[in-house]
Amino acid sequence: MADSKGNSLVIKIVVVALWLALIIPGGRQLAAHRNYEEAVVLGPGVTEVKKLSDWAPYVANTPNDCSIYVLDSGVPGGSMLVIGGTHPEEPAGVLSAVTIVENVVPTTGKIYVAVRANRSASTVTRPGDAYPQFFNINTDFGKRTFRMGDRWSNPLDSWPDPEVYVHYPSKQLLAYMDVRNLNRTWPGRPDGMITERTTRAFIDMIKAENIDIFVDNHEAELEYSVISTIVAHQAAADVAAMASMMLSAGEFNMGMEFSPTLLHGLSHREVGDHTDAYAFEIEVPEPFLDRVRGITDEALLLEGKDEFVMRAGQAGLLYEKIDENGWNIHERVGRTNSTIDMIVQMFAMFYPDKPITYESLPMRNDIVANGLGHYLLDPAQAEADRVVYE
Repeated sequence: MADSKGNSLVIKIVVVALWLALIIPGGRQLAAHRNYEEAVVLGPGVTEVKKLSDWAPYVANTPNDCSIYVLDSGVPGGSMLVIGGTHPEEPAGVLSAVTIVENVVPTTGKIYVAVRANRSASTVTRPGDAYPQFFNINTDFGKRTFRMGDRWSNPLDSWPDPEVYVHYPSKQLLAYMDVRNLNRTWPGRPDGMITERTTRAFIDMIKAENIDIFVDNHEAELEYSVISTIVAHQAAADVAAMASMMLSAGEFNMGMEFSPTLLHGLSHREVGDHTDAYAFEIEVPEPFLDRVRGITDEALLLEGKDEFVMRAGQAGLLYEKIDENGWNIHERVGRTNSTIDMIVQMFAMFYPDKPITYESLPMRNDIVANGLGHYLLDPAQAEADRVVYE
């Protein structure tokens, strides 16, 4: 009897030891990702860095009290807000925002940028889908490391999910996890869950700063019909249509779609309905997100090459073309930047009394030719007060 009890104790100890051997290293990796400080260098055009809570105190001391980079020309004109990181699993949107912060010098009007609009969602990935925790961009000085993220806010910051998400104020029923989706919770509410509070904070900011142009950077899987397109609120349709036409007649095809009037919570719908800003969403292709993909690794994230996605295209299952060249990060960021620039140009054509002009925005042809990393600054060479950590 004693030997039996002893053997049972030994087995329990071994099981616990094996469990700890698996849990502790994994927990350390998750903690390192969640707490990683992602550097953003303040370029010559950045005049101020504020926090979202400066406009909305109810997001203070939360993971989503993100940095807002202000590029003020000092010359009267229009104003624009660009947000990246609505869905941090779509890195081209984040990197586009970084290139604006680190390169652009405004000459008329004012530009606001949020690199990580849903910072919470950048502190978690999808281990079940084998997402990489980080990705690296080769630069002129070495590598810059960025966090990979998820589509939804971190459950550690937003718990519990409801059985059904009831959108405010429309009362439309959405999937339970969309209470953590920054592109389903607009216009938000100050006493809601963290993602709802975040979108409401941006609404308050847009109103307070009289933002004229709002741009939400995104990427889409090739299986999704809303791809290679500008989605625009009806009030902004003329500007979007002209931008689409000019881009498609020149460098690359970029479609235009109206924001659906009956689907609530989307940025381009609610920002347009609840503020005076012209609201746009940019969608560029990202094969990493396709469900038919192969190995989900950093190479796929950055190179955008996948034989299974190509086969899906050959079978007519995709809404965008893909070949052996794939959709690399340089092309995707470049298209995002060139689309932002064309929106600004077309807005100026319709509203010449609200000009937004600037220098040094890396455009698609430049980024493809020189590489994205050429337009990223070295945090190690910057003054300490010119580096912000996301």
